[in-house]
Amino acid sequence: MNRDPAPHHPLVQRLIDARQVTDALFSIVKPEFLYERPIRERHRIVFYIGHLEAFDRNLFDQRLCDLPAFDPRLDQLFAFGIDPVDGGFPTDQPGDWPSLDTVRAYGSRAREQIDRELDALTDSARVGRGGTQADASEQLLNVAIEHRLMHAETLAYMLHQLPLEQKVTDLREPVRTRGERGGELSSMVGVPAGAALLGMPRDGGRFGWDNEFGEMRVDVPAFEIDRYMVTNGAFRQFIEAGGYREREWWSDNDWAWRQAEQIEHPACWSRPDEDQGAWMLRTMFDEVPLPLDWPVYVSHAEASAYARWTGKALPTEAQWQRAAQGAPHAASGNFDFRSWDPQPVDAYPDNVSAFGVEGQFGNGWEWTSTLFDALPGFEAFPFYPGYSANFFDGQHYVIKGGSSRTARCMLRPAFRNWFQPHYQHVYAGFRCVR
Repeated sequence: MNRDPAPHHPLVQRLIDARQVTDALFSIVKPEFLYERPIRERHRIVFYIGHLEAFDRNLFDQRLCDLPAFDPRLDQLFAFGIDPVDGGFPTDQPGDWPSLDTVRAYGSRAREQIDRELDALTDSARVGRGGTQADASEQLLNVAIEHRLMHAETLAYMLHQLPLEQKVTDLREPVRTRGERGGELSSMVGVPAGAALLGMPRDGGRFGWDNEFGEMRVDVPAFEIDRYMVTNGAFRQFIEAGGYREREWWSDNDWAWRQAEQIEHPACWSRPDEDQGAWMLRTMFDEVPLPLDWPVYVSHAEASAYARWTGKALPTEAQWQRAAQGAPHAASGNFDFRSWDPQPVDAYPDNVSAFGVEGQFGNGWEWTSTLFDALPGFEAFPFYPGYSANFFDGQHYVIKGGSSRTARCMLRPAFRNWFQPHYQHVYAGFRCVR
């Protein structure tokens, strides 16, 4: 009598599901363009086809199971991504990388090797709660899952910058917008003085990345915050008022960057007729008239300049966390790969905090004024020591919340994302405080 195969352990199944997300993402790119580098700060697309499998192999080997090396050179080549903050951009050429057949064969073999071991992990004594080994295995699997899902989002930033003709555009979505609504979307709400809790306790039994542990209570004075994220329509007013030409709204570093790179508007905006034409927005699969009620996606530098222009500021991480208190962060909202592009900032009235702040989870990460740094008692993951610590450099800012391409599991309030201030391609907007 034939028996059905044993079900995968839930974490193993989640890893399989995450692979489906990234596999589908690579299929959007026409094969002849997989060696393109749509964002100059990042590797070529082909790197990530190898990286996701190499990361899992390198992570699990000798920790979760024994995975004898079959190609140490490719294990090393695909081990780590890049994040230059000193202007040093990669200079490699397509011919410097292995052939697509070689990369895919490596990935397939690594995945098969891992899966032979994971198939045995149906026994809760090896994965799950109830012991040091079990907890360590659970942690490693969660790291593999979330690492892959993070790349599912950051790869979307890259593919967004690919010319439309280099992508399969069958997934084009209708634009949902109600147009410009002015003051209706620019109101502020009051948040009373009170405590914000950053991070989470190390012994709480929940998975988190190393920078999330070290629970810290911060007393936050009363403040006001935008009910909604700043819209494209509101940011357009800043542009039309000369915001990109007025030195007074920019810090010294941000102004030097704006001048050197000749930044005049958000990355995905364009105007065919520079004098009179209407603004256009490049979505993932189309070029559309600028949806004025969508959140604007900008760099930290641009968000900061806008905030100064309005006489306000970006929230601190503690203010943002305080404002989000009581929000049902995994209920309704534009997240978990539900859409390729944003929705109107008021599209999810149920995604609201106890203070009436709407849409803090999904539809766009939100910049804060807080430099990314360790919480009290920080301990780096021994198997990934540089994950956070490499970026405690005073050059990265915390972003909170999530975008349409953020997996549901990372919408937890403790999750801390970060980017450098001059990176325009992240799906990040902002709201202001005073």
